[in-house]
Amino acid sequence: MTALEQQIAQIGGRVDLHVHSKASDGTCKPEEIADEVKEKGLLFFALTDHDTYEGGMELLSKRPEEAGRFVLGIELSCKDELGKYHILGYRFDPNNVAMMQIVEEAHDTRVFKVLNRIRILREQFGFTFTTDEIDELMANPNPGKPHIANLMLKHHYAKERGEAIGLINRCRVKSRHLTPERAIGAITEAGGIAVLAHSYFGDGAQNLTLDEVKARVERFEPIGLQGLECYYSRYTEQQRLQLLAFAQERGLYVTAGSDYHGSNKKVVLGDTGLMPDDTVPEGLTRFLEAVIGDAERWVHGAVH
Repeated sequence: MTALEQQIAQIGGRVDLHVHSKASDGTCKPEEIADEVKEKGLLFFALTDHDTYEGGMELLSKRPEEAGRFVLGIELSCKDELGKYHILGYRFDPNNVAMMQIVEEAHDTRVFKVLNRIRILREQFGFTFTTDEIDELMANPNPGKPHIANLMLKHHYAKERGEAIGLINRCRVKSRHLTPERAIGAITEAGGIAVLAHSYFGDGAQNLTLDEVKARVERFEPIGLQGLECYYSRYTEQQRLQLLAFAQERGLYVTAGSDYHGSNKKVVLGDTGLMPDDTVPEGLTRFLEAVIGDAERWVHGAVH
């Protein structure tokens, strides 16, 4: 048994493959997350910032030694006529043209939506922010709803974050959107692994049935979907077991993620639902062997 295989066999609850940094809507720098990962004794982790992998590349550039336990990732927000989805991508070549184009397009869409949501909040609710505050918000690498919510809380336009996000969601903005076909296509073209994130919750705000989840997976498999996030901080035990059984039936990779955002969400790093005494599912073992075992190739691409 190799050293990697020995580590994987002992991971228990010591893995988190769905983490956000300040590169998108988290509150921690990539290096701070790496430090916290060490403190918590996690063996493997991934940064999966929304619509960008800048934070992951920054971490690998500053700390190439993290390659033995770090996975370069991304979370792409998608939509089509049948619904909304978040697609996680792992182990892709960061210098791939298709990936770079998707990220640039996603960033432009985010900027457009944020500026228009601020405008709608002013027009519909009378919420005003200073020019300096808006400039500071837009200076974020990938501005989004949590950044607007922080401003609303600062001005007492909402009592708590959930209320702020609810008001922002009422600001409907028509814009271009990334389809799951294009997202999965870019990830696979870049040599990566595409995984359906928090599938019971769609884009994070839905409540889907198991049959609806299965229909999505079966629709996306022919275009390159390879994995399912079977462990997630908000899943019930029944949901985890159902997804694990379905992933095994389809031969899918299995991932485990908390969706940690620092202080922007009440989620603990490493809280995926995978417990220390749990048997590591075969699909998760295969996934880690695929993304960690090939790390040097992808780290070279990220750093150089």
